[in-house]
Amino acid sequence: MKAMIFTAGIEGKLQPRSSEKPKALLAVNNEPLLGLLIRRLAFCGFSEVIVNVHHFAGQIIDYLRANNDFGIRIEVSVETDLRLDTGGGLKKVEWFFDDDSPFLLHNLEVLSDIDLTLLYRDHLKSGALATLVVRNRESARFMLFNDSMHLCGWENLATNETRHIASYSGTLSRYAFSRIQVVNPCIFKHIGQKSAFPLTELYLDLAGRNLIRGYRDNESIWMDLGKNEGIIEAEKFFLKN
Repeated sequence: MKAMIFTAGIEGKLQPRSSEKPKALLAVNNEPLLGLLIRRLAFCGFSEVIVNVHHFAGQIIDYLRANNDFGIRIEVSVETDLRLDTGGGLKKVEWFFDDDSPFLLHNLEVLSDIDLTLLYRDHLKSGALATLVVRNRESARFMLFNDSMHLCGWENLATNETRHIASYSGTLSRYAFSRIQVVNPCIFKHIGQKSAFPLTELYLDLAGRNLIRGYRDNESIWMDLGKNEGIIEAEKFFLKN
């Protein structure tokens, strides 16, 4: 199985922690975030991983090679000239997903113990174009799903923005996106010419004609490591466990 790790996000949220190194190499439980996630993916059966990099790309590449790529195939997609966001970053690495099999996308900033193998199998049975892990948690931005957990819209409570697909049925429920997803490779047929764009935007564009579904996950651990308080919370968690 193949996976992509998004590491090319904005470093500023972790300043001053990330002023001299990429956030991918910030340590939690005495191991860099990137190493923690790669080991977890390998344990769950993902044997081929691609990582996109932006800030301090050389440090990340050196770290991977120094650890012998953790015993799996690891490729690096360098975005030093322009940060491509999640959609553009995925578009750039289409060549990597060449086996017609669904693949996992996982944001580096997320610490979760969700059963990724079960998630992957659930996606295979669903026939969906994409399966998005969502949960009930505090957030300003929510995805909107109908009773069948089909994506029907998005809203931002901070800006009062709301977007719905052309038609939907059932009562809509709010869920926050966990930034973990399984996607079918045919999604590349739907990606246009824009170089930098978020995947959420693409999912909303496609949801009216394709099955984009939510996968409820309220039982697993989930922490946002994109914020300093998230790093502190994770350190406390590992100390207790």
